[in-house]
Amino acid sequence: MAPTTTSPSFGIMTAPMQVGYDDIQRVWREADQVSAIDHAWLFDHLMPIGGDPDGPIFEGWTLLSALAAQTERLRLGILVSSNRFRPPAMLAKIATTVDVVSGGRLDFGIGAGSRPSVPQARREYDAHGLPYHDAAHAVANLSEACTVIRRLWSEDEPFEVDGEHMHLTGAFGNPKPVQTPYPPIVIGGRSAQTLRVVAEHADIWNIPGGDIEDAVERSALVDRFCVEIGRDPATVTRSIALSVSYDRPDATRVEIIEALEAGFSHVVLMLPSPYPDRVAHWVADELISAVA
Repeated sequence: MAPTTTSPSFGIMTAPMQVGYDDIQRVWREADQVSAIDHAWLFDHLMPIGGDPDGPIFEGWTLLSALAAQTERLRLGILVSSNRFRPPAMLAKIATTVDVVSGGRLDFGIGAGSRPSVPQARREYDAHGLPYHDAAHAVANLSEACTVIRRLWSEDEPFEVDGEHMHLTGAFGNPKPVQTPYPPIVIGGRSAQTLRVVAEHADIWNIPGGDIEDAVERSALVDRFCVEIGRDPATVTRSIALSVSYDRPDATRVEIIEALEAGFSHVVLMLPSPYPDRVAHWVADELISAVA
């Protein structure tokens, strides 16, 4: 895709594992006061996917609601929710609650769920009694879930769903989200099947960084799938998550510049723990100001 003409936005991500609540709370409260940081994110895992496999980890949506109540400015979300963890209608209700608590600052992140090739993530399904279907099932379920969630957020009368993967009787969402018609939908993933769902449903598409050439190729697929369904590809904001190095900020800055030049205008900077003092100010001064 061509380089974006949209002004870039920058956010932080604090993975809620191997870290205490007080530490995450400190970073988010500080970031809320740093105008260069536009958004903040958690992830959605039930067991650690790095470090001590038996270490601490917090449930993402519960933590997000707590942080939403303690911030005033940041847009916020989960990057991204596993559609395998919660029934979509329940997830719609949870997300609505966070949007209300935050005063309309939620960006709703969702994805098909962890890949089978990631054993650290795969184990959490078995440990919590959650079904783990193949990728084709997961992606089809994701598309159906997005449709149902949008309807729950926007329709004024109860409705029935008799889909391939879900069956709802008298489905209805009340209250509605603060944002109308509903919070922006962020879909994360890189497989071609998921990118078709992005073209159909997403306002923002996110991909993990690390291989900018692959990210550009995947972005071109989003363009193609949008054209196939008659959607303007420019209506899908391109987002990338990049790992931050406190010791080598120059390397992180290079990755940010490459991403911006490739058309990724929504940049999520993943902060490793432990978090240094005044880390949000450091991000603004050493990373964002240096490339913006």
